Amino acid sequence: MQDEEVLGKAYDARLMRRLIEYLRPYRKQVLFAFLLIVVDAALETIPPLLTMLAIDRYIANADAGGLAFVAGAYLLTLAVKFGAEFVQALTLQRTGQRIMFDMRMQIFRHLQSLSPSFYDRNPVGRLITRVVTDVDVLNELFSSGLVSVFGDVFTLLGIIIAMLLLDWRMALVTMAVIPFIGIATAIFRAKARDSYRRVRIAIAKINAFLNEHITGMPVVQLYNREKRSAARFASINEEHRLANMDSVLAYSWFYPVIELLSSIALGLIIWYGGGRMIQGAVELGALVAFIQYSERFFRPIADLSEKYNILQSAMASSERVFSLLDTRVEVGNPENPIRPSEPPRGEIEFRNVWFAYNKDNWVLRDVSFHVNPGESVAIVGHTGAGKTTATSLLMRFYDIQQGEILLDGRNIASLDVDYLRRAFAVVLQDVFLFSGTLESNIRLGSDIPRERILAAARDVNLMPFIESLPNGLLHEVNERGTTLSVGQRQLLAFARALAHDPQVLILDEATSSVDTETEIQIRGAIDRVMEGRTSIVIAHRLSTIQKCDKILVMHKGRVREVGTHQELLAQRGLYYKLYQLQYKDQELAVPGD
Repeated sequence: MQDEEVLGKAYDARLMRRLIEYLRPYRKQVLFAFLLIVVDAALETIPPLLTMLAIDRYIANADAGGLAFVAGAYLLTLAVKFGAEFVQALTLQRTGQRIMFDMRMQIFRHLQSLSPSFYDRNPVGRLITRVVTDVDVLNELFSSGLVSVFGDVFTLLGIIIAMLLLDWRMALVTMAVIPFIGIATAIFRAKARDSYRRVRIAIAKINAFLNEHITGMPVVQLYNREKRSAARFASINEEHRLANMDSVLAYSWFYPVIELLSSIALGLIIWYGGGRMIQGAVELGALVAFIQYSERFFRPIADLSEKYNILQSAMASSERVFSLLDTRVEVGNPENPIRPSEPPRGEIEFRNVWFAYNKDNWVLRDVSFHVNPGESVAIVGHTGAGKTTATSLLMRFYDIQQGEILLDGRNIASLDVDYLRRAFAVVLQDVFLFSGTLESNIRLGSDIPRERILAAARDVNLMPFIESLPNGLLHEVNERGTTLSVGQRQLLAFARALAHDPQVLILDEATSSVDTETEIQIRGAIDRVMEGRTSIVIAHRLSTIQKCDKILVMHKGRVREVGTHQELLAQRGLYYKLYQLQYKDQELAVPGD
């Protein structure tokens, strides 16, 4: 995480070309803002000229009418300049917000297309930083950096040209301090870059620490680690404070130095220009105009130094964002996906399947089995035997290295991914609920009618709980369903599965975390949900799978035994040993004893 926060080059042509692509849909707005910037830069040179005209022509000649005309022109210039700056800022900010919206949507859609293996490797906090913080930095580039740089450049060029045309000698005197400004700017950039990098690293540390400790707060409190955690957080927080103080220090001396140099330049103009005016070579109006130009001359220089930091941080953020967007979708639709017109029947077959999360570390080894439509199959085995992996492969969360997985006789790698996954519903041990209502957590954004949701809730015995709530289905659910009991969350998951009416139901340790009374209640829901559809049940509690049509016993990534409950007990193999371990204090009723 810390390595990712190190800043790169201030300008990278490759990254800039990709960033400019986001401007293309809004090129008319950008061009309009660019024209307004040119107009604003031109208007910046007019007020000093009007001042010179007023002093040398109209005040010197006591021409009140001409002076009134100049005053009107001055006010008109200010009004037009204000309008140009207002419309330009509004246009750029709106464009920046639209680009930020487009970019966030693109990143989010890409994140949804990535397989679980990607999320196994990347912390959630890092991904949130990409979508939120890095996109915000790029918004600053688009709204106040990229196009505005041209405004500073044009303003600077306009002032330089106006001063050279007015009096090239005084122009050179004004620009005599530029080498010193260059030195100060170089030092400022180096200091600001270092402090900004340290601030980014400190923020990354703070985010990681908070994410970890807020999530694990029960453990912190259980083991009385509050003081140690507070001390560690204080250390990280101090790093952030010191880095920010260095940044404040860099800005606190840079702008006064620029002001000092501009004052020196102003003093040189008064000294040199005043001497020339005494000699009669320069009029008073021209001297006053030069003083005004010098004040305008140093403002864009300071702004450009500020834009340098925006550009540098934007390059670093864009590299991280594009690195995420360039992440290859490991599991996606084939070139010509098959999407059958009829719904799946639920026939499943594994043919000599080999799979490894990491190269050569096989989790499944030559796994083969067949499930008929409407059949209920249980998969049992020790932890790490490959039970959950098999179901993840069935839904193509990962792709296998060898063999075939078939749904209704078709290789799932050739099927449309949406069609494939729509055939499944999964009920896990740890039910994930979204912030919203009970109804939205059952529906999950689909167009399931409320009558079907109520019927599903009734079938899984969830209605007594719903009817006890003042708002019924509209009862608010907190993040991850923290206000609901484990049993209520499980019943909600069963209602969700039944409402979506899948052809294949997968139950992965769906009752392992509930008490016996709740399990009995849920067992009735399981029977109703499994009725008439292909079901795959992963369970450690063997009492929950005895009614299954077929039981697969897995060990070290292989299917070692297949049969019914009674058949496997009679074989006195792995299943018998698992059963004996769970019921060692009970008398085993084994056929043939």
